[in-house]
Amino acid sequence: QVQLVESGGGLVQAGGSLRLSCAASGGTFSTYAMGWFRQAPGKEREFVSATSWNGVTTKYSDSVKGRFTISRDKANNTVYLQMNSLKPEDTAVYYCAAGSVRYGSGSSSPTGYALWGQGTPVTVSS
Repeated sequence: QVQLVESGGGLVQAGGSLRLSCAASGGTFSTYAMGWFRQAPGKEREFVSATSWNGVTTKYSDSVKGRFTISRDKANNTVYLQMNSLKPEDTAVYYCAAGSVRYGSGSSSPTGYALWGQGTPVTVSS
């Protein structure tokens, strides 16, 4: 069965950049919308970004719009989250997720996703 594995997290200074990757194994998510969420300690999981099943449309939370970019590489079965101008408030564990239905546009709600990765931690220092 398909599994999602995030990578690319780590420690970075405020103003720096990171690129997160979400790779699928055991199958593909080429017909599913993909999303990125994050969760800080003691907080609810928060929507970050999503892309439609074909990568044509994207969505971003207001807090990351203009700084983060989501993309997908269908050939490599990988979704990316490029994070620029990072702020301390971006510190969280970042999760990628695959949509629950095919040909989706990408939901901003966690309930729109059926498969989640383990998460990769991002820490932004001031």
